[in-house]
Amino acid sequence: MRATLSVAMIARNEEANLPRTLDSIRWVDEIVIVDSGSTDRTPEIARSYGATHFFNRDFRGFAPQKDLAIDACTSDWIYLLDADEIITPELAAEIRQVLENPKYEAYWQPRVNLFMGRWMRHGGFYPDRKLRLFRRGVAHMAGAEPHGTPYYSGPKGTLKNDLLHYAYPSFRLYLRHMNGYSSDGASMVVKKGKGGASLPAFLANAVLNPVLTFIKNYFFRLGFLDGREGFILHLNHSVYIHWKYVKAWETRKNGSALPVGQAGDTES
Repeated sequence: MRATLSVAMIARNEEANLPRTLDSIRWVDEIVIVDSGSTDRTPEIARSYGATHFFNRDFRGFAPQKDLAIDACTSDWIYLLDADEIITPELAAEIRQVLENPKYEAYWQPRVNLFMGRWMRHGGFYPDRKLRLFRRGVAHMAGAEPHGTPYYSGPKGTLKNDLLHYAYPSFRLYLRHMNGYSSDGASMVVKKGKGGASLPAFLANAVLNPVLTFIKNYFFRLGFLDGREGFILHLNHSVYIHWKYVKAWETRKNGSALPVGQAGDTES
């Protein structure tokens, strides 16, 4: 008997991305989407593509939202997909072949990310493996917001074909996401008791860490091979780290709390 496959997704105001994504998964048995208050055509588009389950929940963080979608799936296997990603025909064929005779209960998925019109293939941003394909019931979300991934303790396979992630087609979108992600990251830093208030700790986290990250990714991980776009990405990724620790320091100084952001609005 053929194994069935559900796609689990979360979404909010994704009318620009959703048609491209849903076009790539017409072949699956079930589409489950957890929305978090979309005010655009996201619900209408989802239903027009035959989303089996589409329901709205207040946003409580990426992991809780994705767990809701995972728990609502009813197929034998689940593929966790973001609203700005697409499964290529080659990847779809590979997934179907794997499910004919699966050797593992879960599979890593290599992912290639788009930045300002260029696919990033160096600098630590590729192959960007995520645990995306797993048998229903064996994995749930784990890890820090906003980049947590499903967790499965057993042996895992790795798919060969890339998942395409239309992450940051424009620089403005990138900046909007990084603002939200740095707030989420700062909250995690504060919860862990890090982001120390002393000047040496602040300088190490907010200055030295970003500089060393740029050097490692751009030079040692060959980020310069991705051209001008690669330089812009790695420079501003270091700036994002700076923002995260500055926000954490400010939060500790003021004794306030940072809200969990939706980073505009899909995890990347």
